[in-house]
Amino acid sequence: MEHQAVLRHSFLGGGVWFSLRPRVLSFVRSRFLRKHSTSVKNRPKISTLCLLNESRAKVIYSVAPAMGHNKEAHPECNSRVPAIVSALEKMELTPKFRGSEIIQLQDFRIATVEDIASVHSRSYVFGLEKAMEQASEQGFIHIDGSGPTYATATTYQESLIAAGAGLSLVDHVVAESKISQSPPIGFALIRPPGHHAVPKGPMGFCVFGNVAIAARYAQRVHGLKRVFIIDFDVHHGNGTNDAFYDDPDIFFLSTHQEGSYPGTGKIDNLGCGIGEGATLNLPLAGGSGDIAMRTVFDEVIVPSAQRFKPDIILVSAGYDGHVLDPLANFQFTTGTYYMLASNIKQLATDLCGGRCVFFLEGGYNLEFLSNSVADSFRAFIGEPSMAAKLDDLGYLYDEPSIKVKQAIQKIKHLHSL
Repeated sequence: MEHQAVLRHSFLGGGVWFSLRPRVLSFVRSRFLRKHSTSVKNRPKISTLCLLNESRAKVIYSVAPAMGHNKEAHPECNSRVPAIVSALEKMELTPKFRGSEIIQLQDFRIATVEDIASVHSRSYVFGLEKAMEQASEQGFIHIDGSGPTYATATTYQESLIAAGAGLSLVDHVVAESKISQSPPIGFALIRPPGHHAVPKGPMGFCVFGNVAIAARYAQRVHGLKRVFIIDFDVHHGNGTNDAFYDDPDIFFLSTHQEGSYPGTGKIDNLGCGIGEGATLNLPLAGGSGDIAMRTVFDEVIVPSAQRFKPDIILVSAGYDGHVLDPLANFQFTTGTYYMLASNIKQLATDLCGGRCVFFLEGGYNLEFLSNSVADSFRAFIGEPSMAAKLDDLGYLYDEPSIKVKQAIQKIKHLHSL
């Protein structure tokens, strides 16, 4: 491994640590490469030919399914990313059918400890690596009880791969934006998800904060000082919130279901110190749906982004707000996610040279997770939504319009929008 650090105390509250065995690391690498034909590098490597191909691309995506990170009957399972990939193939939204319009990134790096430590404490990072021995012996372990968040023998390495897949998309989108006014939208189809992971540890199914790590990477490596993060997962992205709560250069905006896990993200949580005002939390009443989100986008997200003037937009794309998702109580439809993808793409075009990368977060009904991601791809390439054929609107009921209006009015007052 890249370090020889010895951890004295575990993030699990004590215990004896052992080094990650070489055969475990070898297994993760070989299994990942064999299954996905992806050469993994430690540093970005962008060829002229790749850029020329991407100059015609509208979407570039990476796939890191973490097949070894799995627990039976757990909603955050290893079927999620393969279900999306299968849907993209079935709906002819892959390079096989679209040529250079849609590109799958086949050459991406593994995130380094330094990348992860830009957001998370080194004691947590090293502690998770050491815990892989225990996970290997037991099959899986719980590393956070509130989710609950689990780990298997491959979790550490596959989490580095997931984070690296996102960082590589940032590299490619930024490089393309230097030679094209219409760079492709990036989409990291990765797991484990990240927006609940706090600086000191895992939480809520999340291991490393993929979006937060990418934000720091965009600043450090590409000089993109002002990063605008949109989190439309149904649950509050408390980890991302905490990582940048006092930072005026990273604007974190979260819409989420009021009262849902993890119970954070109150409307008056605005940031602190010099970062006050650069955090916007908008909890919405259960039952909020397409009408609510369209209004929020126009009246809250757009003016916030316009005033902030970002250099890049990153998106925590959680699809668990779908009306048929089992873990929450919003009424989003496939069409809602098409609208969000289309509007965010336009926002990036208008404000930051089209630089925008989506990161998969939640979404636990595999059929509608897959359909909604596929419709996001359609939005990116400018094709009509298939929502009318995919959604049964008979499940919908009246939205809590008065509560939504009151929340929007309050957030506009708090942030002077």
